[in-house]
Amino acid sequence: MSIASPSSCAITQVFDVVRYGAFGNGKTDDSQAFLRAWSDVCKASRARGIPTLVIPRGKVFLLKPVTFLGPCNSNIVIVLVEGTIIAPQNTQEWMDKSKWIQFSNIDGLVINGDGHIDGQGYAWWKSCFPNKVESWGCKNRPTALHFNKCNGLQLSELSHLNSPRNHISISSCDGVHISHLNIFAPEESPNTDGIDISTSRNIEIKNSVIQTGDDCVAINQGSSYINISSVACGPGHGISIGSLGKNGNYETVEEVHVRDCNFTGTQNGARIKTWKGGSGYARKISFENIRVRNSQNPIIIDQNYDPFGRNAGSQKAVKVSDVTFKNVRGTAAEELAIDLICSLGMGCTNILLDNIDIQSSIPGKRTYSRCNNVHGTARACNPVVPCVANSFEN
Repeated sequence: MSIASPSSCAITQVFDVVRYGAFGNGKTDDSQAFLRAWSDVCKASRARGIPTLVIPRGKVFLLKPVTFLGPCNSNIVIVLVEGTIIAPQNTQEWMDKSKWIQFSNIDGLVINGDGHIDGQGYAWWKSCFPNKVESWGCKNRPTALHFNKCNGLQLSELSHLNSPRNHISISSCDGVHISHLNIFAPEESPNTDGIDISTSRNIEIKNSVIQTGDDCVAINQGSSYINISSVACGPGHGISIGSLGKNGNYETVEEVHVRDCNFTGTQNGARIKTWKGGSGYARKISFENIRVRNSQNPIIIDQNYDPFGRNAGSQKAVKVSDVTFKNVRGTAAEELAIDLICSLGMGCTNILLDNIDIQSSIPGKRTYSRCNNVHGTARACNPVVPCVANSFEN
């Protein structure tokens, strides 16, 4: 089914936020004008054209935390972002400190346009420095754009900047298509993930640029059938499965497939992270046709994550199985290029490394691998992975 957009659809119903009283001067709170416009959009029938909320070009709209609620009468609702949306700079102006812009319980939501969404996170990041990531102010920062129970969501073409925390959060959604996004935050900005996915399925992310201070994409608890392709990641912490199993929880992720992606100057490349003492599984995961450039940890599985030593005596672990790393090439910032650390009690099973060639960025140095309790096969793998079968160099 082709989804219409304002540029290609002959018949749309246009609801311009300016006509509902939005100033667009970057100083006046336009939240209520947006909500008035949204109320009419959501009530509109598709019989007169696809309801379209328009944020016009050439204006800057200041929004305090706001939630756009469904369900809506039309099975397709378009939000066309051509202007710029900014968050309050003063953290005291945030009544809801968990989310900035939320869309909830809206099926068939299409958000596109060449506009900008700027979370102005600098004031929030200051609460995390120096060495204050566990402080209340740092831990209680808002997500910029949150989608909850939005099935059939399409998100494309926008630029997302400087979220106080993660830029885009997808929760309890089915059938999401994300493409041609640009997500930017400084490398030192804390926890500014590009896209976080949880309890969602059938998600596609492609043709996007993500440069942040944390994971470019993080796939969390309860997510399945995730396909990621042609994403340029870095700086950032790579594309991550997890973390899973914190505080002994049972958590699962499966059917995640990442291909044709580039990692440049990232802390990690392809990563799976599960907590020691947790349970559940991470399975049927593949990373294929990956290019790494000066990445600190190009390939990493950590089944024993326990930074505070709280589960030192536990043999429990999230089961990691059926994982493929294929056609991964490029350079590592450090000499350790492949790091597979699995649980003594559980281990990682059916792990395949196929056609891997990762050189060191350091002149005259050779890369090496580290692995514990890994059961699987390596073919044409440089560096050699000693604890799996049939490992040899190119």
